Amino acid sequence: MSIYNKINVAVIGATGYTGLDLVLILSKHPRVKIKFLCATKNIGKKISFFDKRIKKRLPNITPVSSIQWDNIDLIFLSLPNGEAQKIIRKKFFKNKNIKFIDLSADFRITNSKVYQQNYKISHKAKELIKYSLYSIPELNKREFKNKRIISNPGCYPTSIQIPLVPLIKKNLIKIDNISIDSKSGYSGAGKNLEKKFTHKNLYRSVFAYGIKNHRHVCEIDQQLLKLTRKKIDFTFNPYLLPTFRGILTTIYINTKKGVSAKSLRNNLIKFYKNSKFIKILKLNSHLGSGNILNTNNCEISICETRSDNKVVIFSALDNLVKGAAGQAVQNMNLMFKFSENLGLK
Repeated sequence: MSIYNKINVAVIGATGYTGLDLVLILSKHPRVKIKFLCATKNIGKKISFFDKRIKKRLPNITPVSSIQWDNIDLIFLSLPNGEAQKIIRKKFFKNKNIKFIDLSADFRITNSKVYQQNYKISHKAKELIKYSLYSIPELNKREFKNKRIISNPGCYPTSIQIPLVPLIKKNLIKIDNISIDSKSGYSGAGKNLEKKFTHKNLYRSVFAYGIKNHRHVCEIDQQLLKLTRKKIDFTFNPYLLPTFRGILTTIYINTKKGVSAKSLRNNLIKFYKNSKFIKILKLNSHLGSGNILNTNNCEISICETRSDNKVVIFSALDNLVKGAAGQAVQNMNLMFKFSENLGLK
């Protein structure tokens, strides 16, 4: 670790939506010194040119080739899928003191064949997958030892696993025929949004997509099986909203006999009693994404329906913060044994 009890950090992909939120958070973090901000375009420009919220004087935008690797403790990679694996492969064994937090999907999927099937990219660093850790901090705080690559989860899978995993582990809900829908602000699609979505009235309409094989399904499948040791039968449908940020996930479940919505809520409260960013609302609370925007919080509401054994779970988070940059900083804090919520007020 660097002198003055701070870590030296580089951000690769600093000018994307997620990268900018990441730089904003890191710029206020008391244990971080930002040494390099990298991108492929706009070399030489100030980061404040892209985001007026960033007030601190930081290094100008430079290419990755300008990084002084021997002077870096941690690299954040906020890049399109397929790019982080190339950089990490080049540096992992050559610079053995550097740690990596990857915000793409490159190290989320433990089976490289499944990764290729879903992302249409041949994995260039298969040998490094075993050195990586997929981390929603609230679900695996004790697994960081000796891990140099942290794979930051997808935003949809984060909003789904946080409410579901404790309930499945406690055998409180039926694990067949779970229906999930998630509605996200368009920032989740990145700055190339208009190339990915060409539907009419993009910024004024709600749009369902990825109905059968959304690429996050394999990630959800993998993690639910790993964390609960049960094969979960679920359907998942994402929607694009005409709003910039925020996710609202709705999970429709059937409870086991004699299990009430109140008991589900109590179980989540107990499970997350030491988790500062998980907020369990009162039973039957109305929930939207308004409260969690620009925070690292995940709000959860358990709601009764007119059927005794059917319950609806709502989960809300900011896709750019708890679903990406904030969770990455939370992972950094655990990786370097800082207080988990440091820099994430």
